[in-house]
Amino acid sequence: MNFLIQQLKKYGPIHTDLEEELIKRTKFMTKQKGDFFLKQGQVVSNMFVIEKGIVRAFYNKEDREINVWFGIENMILGSVIPLFFNLPSLESIQFLEDSSIYYISREDMNELYQKYHQMETIGRKLAEEYCKILEERTISLQTESAEERYNTLLKNETAAAQRISLGHIASYLGITQETLSRIRKK
Repeated sequence: MNFLIQQLKKYGPIHTDLEEELIKRTKFMTKQKGDFFLKQGQVVSNMFVIEKGIVRAFYNKEDREINVWFGIENMILGSVIPLFFNLPSLESIQFLEDSSIYYISREDMNELYQKYHQMETIGRKLAEEYCKILEERTISLQTESAEERYNTLLKNETAAAQRISLGHIASYLGITQETLSRIRKK
């Protein structure tokens, strides 16, 4: 079965006619560790789901890479600015492991939104989930200590945290690797 369709079904029913169109429009690719799905400034308007592997999204500031999110298996992902607004990305998305993904273009999604109310509903639910995740992340960065953010990461993303380098985790938490080492020793 198409892995993207399988994940989309978590957000609402997909009838046979829509499923057939999704099968035609969904593409599959494999990427190696270190490859990019998207680089900052590009307009790559695809929504994707990871079947196997892990990615990170980051931006560059003053010769530093700052991680903003991670994606693992079963997550539907995309860079919000190009995906929803068809504008150049503010972030890069890089594969941290050899990965396999299914993806669909923004154009195909928009055509399916217009043709199928159920796809429109799924898209809305996905956007709502993105908003929830972004709001929780913003509040966490503003109100929690570094140790609390680390513990939340371990609690909510146990599998991912074990597969991501400490340098990437420290950047995501907004702390140095030295601070992360001190937190981990507690």
